[in-house]
Amino acid sequence: MTSLWLDTARTIDTDSFSPDADYDLVVAGAGLTGLVTGLLFARAGMRVAVLEARHVGAAASGNTTAKLSLLQGKHLSEMLRHTTRATARAYVEGNREGMMWLLRYCEEHRVSVQRRDAFSYAASPAGVERVDEEYRADLSLGLDVTRESSLDVPFPVYGAVRLAEQAQFNPMDVLRALAADFRAHGGLLVEDARVLRVKPGDPSVVTTNRGTVFSDRVVLATGTPFMDRGLYFLKQEASRSYALAFRVPGVTPEGMYLSVDTPTRSIRTTPVGGEERLLIGGNGHPVGRHPSPLSLVHDLTRWTEEFFPGAECTHSWSAQDYRPAGRIPFTGWLPHGRGRVFIATGYDKWGMTNAVAASLTLAADILGGHQPWALKLHRRVTTPADAGSFLGANAAVAVAATKGYFGAWFTARPSGPPADGGGIVTHDRLRPIGVSTVDGATCTVSTVCTHLRGVLSWNDAELSWDCPLHGSRFTADGRVLEGPARKDLRRLA
Repeated sequence: MTSLWLDTARTIDTDSFSPDADYDLVVAGAGLTGLVTGLLFARAGMRVAVLEARHVGAAASGNTTAKLSLLQGKHLSEMLRHTTRATARAYVEGNREGMMWLLRYCEEHRVSVQRRDAFSYAASPAGVERVDEEYRADLSLGLDVTRESSLDVPFPVYGAVRLAEQAQFNPMDVLRALAADFRAHGGLLVEDARVLRVKPGDPSVVTTNRGTVFSDRVVLATGTPFMDRGLYFLKQEASRSYALAFRVPGVTPEGMYLSVDTPTRSIRTTPVGGEERLLIGGNGHPVGRHPSPLSLVHDLTRWTEEFFPGAECTHSWSAQDYRPAGRIPFTGWLPHGRGRVFIATGYDKWGMTNAVAASLTLAADILGGHQPWALKLHRRVTTPADAGSFLGANAAVAVAATKGYFGAWFTARPSGPPADGGGIVTHDRLRPIGVSTVDGATCTVSTVCTHLRGVLSWNDAELSWDCPLHGSRFTADGRVLEGPARKDLRRLA
């Protein structure tokens, strides 16, 4: 599964790894957060290296639907159940500042942006109450929204909230501009350099698969922090959602749409080679806990073909996001990091605005600056609703852990390899193992996650081993795709 953005991306120039080099700042991760953060510090005259485990945009930033919007589905009304109105206002202000920074940057660097109205809509009569709740929440938080009774779209709508003049773009165009700008300011951008360990100190020791470097400070912009200090893997839930691009005959909707009820549907268009492609997303679920992610991709295809006759799928892909218990991202000092290690995580599918807000927060924290909204977010407190969400999510983790081991134990070993594209978790001498066949090659790996020993499940859409505990993912032959795991699976055959 390759996203439309990654499939059509132009080459991004990078640098060679320099073992034992000294930096003022090392950033782990070359998505939007990592590159904006790197650029801000390079502009300040600091020696900065951005180290990416795979390639620029490999994770969320290259697989997003890339909506730059302050209207975020039902996110703000949900947030108000977990936090104070003042904290939610600070969140909106941070997102607004992140949005305006990125729009200015795109204009200055000639990155194409399409301005679109955003809509949060009810796809069923049961969703109308959620639309009304979101409308009231948006107004109370200073958004100039309107309530719409109907929309000019071919799919069912029972009411919507509208926020005018939001934006969308190709995220790889943005990352390419940021990477070039960062390197022009003296920054070092290295791909295939996975950060494995950070030992905080003066300087901090950063160990990668390519060697060791030293840095005064380190920012973990890796989706979820791979360092377990602070236990952020317990404070947020990893989820995957799916997106498809279609050629569609006739006129396509002009706005950006997101349903407030389930199953989620996200709709937008994008220009590609003189035509408008339709992008459909949704069907999110906790990582590793759906029996057939491929069925969710097929469901999106069926929905699109029903409401857009003649639609032809050109790309399908998936992305991973992290929902924090309190619905507010975590940005700032990593606990027990001796003031040297910083994190940015928990964007809950709204990374385009939150990534830049996080970068601006980190710049103020480290370089000095006054961001009233960032200070308010730093000082938020855990509420009973947060605690309930935390306990519920981790109870589900415990169930998944138990189910994984028992499921493997009672699954008989296959008499032969799975069919191409298939995988199965079974048991061999008291250990769960996974057998898969991809492109005719059969692999057997230990399916015990190298993070906290959860039993992995097979993802039949992306042909990967996914952890139902904290969202780590591995290729069919056991290489790490997404953390918090850092070590590959043990190859058995």
